[in-house]
Parts: sequence; structure tokens; C-alpha cells
Amino acid sequence: MSEHQGQTSGTRKYWLDDPENVKKIVRALIAICVLLFIADGFYEKHSHFGIENLFGFYAFYGFIMCVGLVLAAKVMRVLLMRDEDYYDRDR
Repeated sequence: MSEHQGQTSGTRKYWLDDPENVKKIVRALIAICVLLFIADGFYEKHSHFGIENLFGFYAFYGFIMCVGLVLAAKVMRVLLMRDEDYYDRDR
């Protein structure tokens, strides 16, 4: 069996299997977030509420809402989770 680029001993290796490539993506995303956070101070905002004029408001609001959604999903999982054989009990 001949080896192709990225293949070793029958298992295929993908670009994201290399931890160094994943680190590059995470660093790039962090850099983009920091740049967007800084850019928040360089444009005129047309807000409806006074709190929206605070520097970085939308970044903080988005982060808090994301955490809130994760916590809400954990609560919903406990409330809505069924047993593994829930649909097969009648058979």
C-alpha cells in the first residue's frame, strides 16, 4: 500500500488533526476578536439606549448571552432528557 500525503498506515490524517493547526486557528480567532473589540471605539454609534454607548458593550453582552444560553441548555437537558429506551418501552 503506497502512502499518500497525509495518510499513514491506513488511517487518514486531516489538517485539523494536527494540534499546531488548531492552535493557529484559535490564535487567529482571538486576534480577530481583539481587533473588533478595539474597532468599537472608532465609529459613531446610533444607539437607542444609553448603555449601548459604553465601549465594548456588544462584546460583553454577546459573551454574557452566550454563557446564558449554555446554562439554559444544561437546565433544559435535565428537564427534557429521557431514558435510553424511552421509545422502545411499549414493544
